[in-house]
Amino acid sequence: MSPRKMRLIADLIRNKPVDEALGILKFTKNEASIWLEKLLLSAVANWEYKLEGSADSDDFSVIVKTIFVDGGRMLKRIQPAPQGRAHRIRKRSCHVTIIIENKLPLETESSVVEIEEA
Repeated sequence: MSPRKMRLIADLIRNKPVDEALGILKFTKNEASIWLEKLLLSAVANWEYKLEGSADSDDFSVIVKTIFVDGGRMLKRIQPAPQGRAHRIRKRSCHVTIIIENKLPLETESSVVEIEEA
């Protein structure tokens, strides 16, 4: 998938809540949306794993904070052309980086020590 095609879909879900982004990707008729949907689900699963299974993403307001698409390696192929010539075909690939963030701060259990004055 070329970076240009992937960026068109990535721009749709930037700074959106994860649930809304998944809905957008599900109903977008583009091959890039299928790949980005898998990537977003993987990112959410990794985020839940980092919480050590103590919480579910439904309990938090998780948003797609950053998503960017960079060009990857290019496969170079040759297409035969008239009169013995050849045209170069560049099959582009891309690297997608996605960062999700919890909009609400995580509530950590902190033990409060009370000191009594005698």
